[in-house]
Amino acid sequence: MSATAPSPGKAAASGSFAPLAQPTFAVLWVATVLGNIGSFMRDVASAWLATDLSTSPAAVATIQAAATLPVFLLAIPAGVLSDILDRRRFLIAIQVGLALVSGTLMLLAWRDGLTIEILIGLAFLGGIGAAMMGPSWQAIVPELVPSSSLRQAVALNALGVNIARAIGPATGGLLLAAFGAAATYGADLLSYLFVIGALVWWRRPVRETDPLREHFFSAFRAGLRFTRAHSKLHIVLVRAAVHFAFASSVWALLPLVARQLLQGGAGLYGLLLGAVGAGAILGALTMPLLQKRLDGDGLVLVSAITTAVVMAALSFAPPIWLSLVLLLLLGAAWITALTTLGGAAQAILPNWVRGRALAVYQMVFNGALAGGSLIWGFVAQGLGTPNALLIAGAGLVVAALLLHRLRLPRGEEDLAPAGHWPEPEAAGDIAHDRGPVMILIEYRIPPQNRDGFLHAVHQLSEERLRDGAFNWGVMEDPADPDLLTEWFLVESWAEHLRQHRRVPNADADLQRDVAKYHVGAERPRVRHLLGVGLPPDAAARR
Repeated sequence: MSATAPSPGKAAASGSFAPLAQPTFAVLWVATVLGNIGSFMRDVASAWLATDLSTSPAAVATIQAAATLPVFLLAIPAGVLSDILDRRRFLIAIQVGLALVSGTLMLLAWRDGLTIEILIGLAFLGGIGAAMMGPSWQAIVPELVPSSSLRQAVALNALGVNIARAIGPATGGLLLAAFGAAATYGADLLSYLFVIGALVWWRRPVRETDPLREHFFSAFRAGLRFTRAHSKLHIVLVRAAVHFAFASSVWALLPLVARQLLQGGAGLYGLLLGAVGAGAILGALTMPLLQKRLDGDGLVLVSAITTAVVMAALSFAPPIWLSLVLLLLLGAAWITALTTLGGAAQAILPNWVRGRALAVYQMVFNGALAGGSLIWGFVAQGLGTPNALLIAGAGLVVAALLLHRLRLPRGEEDLAPAGHWPEPEAAGDIAHDRGPVMILIEYRIPPQNRDGFLHAVHQLSEERLRDGAFNWGVMEDPADPDLLTEWFLVESWAEHLRQHRRVPNADADLQRDVAKYHVGAERPRVRHLLGVGLPPDAAARR
């Protein structure tokens, strides 16, 4: 069995399960499922212990917030590390750290040393590990499958999480009821061995030494510039933030639904979560049929309405059998939204910034979950759990209808590097940290082409800013009005050289469209200007 990634040109099998034909993806996928089963068992134990240690709905909801808040705070730094470090070694280190957290929970539970404050603190530490891990797990997917199977791989990852959601909570609830929290945390600790073993087995190709390799702070700034300038990514982020802020209420309040509304115990809570996971599996299996009838926007709308109906029905304390049916529907709706929005984000990101941009997506997603959990916990404390669920459900439907016209990107562009820029001319070697750099592109545009050119070149501005520029503009020569100069500023010579590698084929086509308006010379003239500071003696005199 080979542990190498597939070659980009290798044809992919068709079907939803095609990525599992890639051995490395299959092994890591199975290990991740086992690891997530353990994580859900741990989460069930922590959520239920919180209801024993405190009767405050806000304190119970804080467990969920503590686990997700670090992802909101640390997602972008984690994404930067994902893009500049060896992802395999980075993931192994994180798994070891998470195993230590679960081991601590196990020992404290065994010695009856857990308090609500300690539980929240360890949930926060676990959230830090999840924050560090998330972007890297997502960013390795394109290394494991051909590009033609990327969407199926994203969907399979979501399916794996929900398989774990179906098995983990129910198993965790049974272990918790039969053997106590220490045994449940111990099972989670054991699951990390499988994940670490799979990562050790994976022989990720060693990256060659790159003189243009990004460092943390420059990579951090480049990631922020990319996400700030990517209008299509903004749409995905807004849609995800609003949807999950309202939908988070059902996760934050489900322990209270099980205990207060349904009059159940830890076993019932695990069973309810297991029903959500089972519903997600059914949802993942039926999604190909839904995708033939609905586009991404339609799927997110259906998911929002279904989630809202479930929340409203749960607020009336239905019989347990009906609650299980409702949570099956919730699981199907959850994976539909999660896969659709996550797939839309993956499909519009080039590889050079994938970890950082996905980190921003994770930050928004988990920020919505953390903030929503706190808000709905306090709403439930003030107005009661049933009213909090009704308000959140109504808000979700209204928001989904309002945002339905903000169409999700289709992700059909070719984002492979074009490599069409010639190397910049220079009289000698230039230090990589030299900057700033101004790039001037001179176009000769006759009057009849001017309006079309300006429209096209302003479309090009987003690409310049995504790929590394921090400022952009177009100017004309008053002595020669047909001479229009596009300019953009880059922070260093190294960053401009990286731009040469980053421009994707889709944007190369746009650049060629802009150049068609140019007349005269064979191609527009390109010039590079470097910032010049004062000489040392002049600086001293100042």
